[in-house]
Amino acid sequence: MLKNLKAKAKSKDNRIAVLRLEGIILDSQSLPIASKFIEQLDEVKKKKYKALVIKLNTPGGTVGASQEIFDKINRLKKDGVKVVMSMGDVTASGGVYVAMAGDKVVSNPGTITGSIGVIIKTNVTKNLYKKIGVDQQVIKSGQHKDMLSSMRYLSMQEKKLLQSLIDSTYEQFIKIVAEARNLEISQVKEFADGRIFSGEQAQKVGLIDKIGSFADAVDIAAELAGIEKEPVLIDVCPRKKSLLQKIITASVTDFFENAGISSMYSGIPLWLMKN
Repeated sequence: MLKNLKAKAKSKDNRIAVLRLEGIILDSQSLPIASKFIEQLDEVKKKKYKALVIKLNTPGGTVGASQEIFDKINRLKKDGVKVVMSMGDVTASGGVYVAMAGDKVVSNPGTITGSIGVIIKTNVTKNLYKKIGVDQQVIKSGQHKDMLSSMRYLSMQEKKLLQSLIDSTYEQFIKIVAEARNLEISQVKEFADGRIFSGEQAQKVGLIDKIGSFADAVDIAAELAGIEKEPVLIDVCPRKKSLLQKIITASVTDFFENAGISSMYSGIPLWLMKN
């Protein structure tokens, strides 16, 4: 479907950029997913595309990385670029957050989406360590510095502190969805309890605009941008991953799978680790 840029070089007025946001949304030195994607958004602005279609296939990611991408897309829209989101196999959690930046959101009927919620969790392994003769000494600057230590359970005060953090982040997420989808906060909270649903179900609650394919998303982008001729799709490809990045990505995926968390269906790990 993607046209050859060289062959269509004269059709600059009907170009539509295509970007892909795939995998877990992170932004670290070894896996700068968000930073690389933002660089691609800068390229879209630099080349003055009229429209952009973003293909989403992500179970979510961290709070900061998702918010950075969301903000960058909104800045791009202020420059006049029309943005349409096309949900693929999975667009959950932080992926939903990013999708809310689109002018329109298109989803396949069987897309796994939703998982709007926030979670923090840790394993307490002190009994296992005790069996094998491992103990731990802690010197800390404050009583809560090691509140997620695997060597002890949370105190009631620590549970309250973390719940407050969770609630604050959750409200940020809810507000974004409500504003983007023109819904009341109370309406969003009715379905934003961490559940996942299909694209068809997502349309019924107002999370997406249209059930359709990537081709439908392109048609909508062309209409929004006032493109009358056949759109010329330009694949703004990300740089190839280094061998280290490929190994780390595979290791992260294996970790979640071995932990009993399906990256395809549980909407991992969003917010602080969204689930």
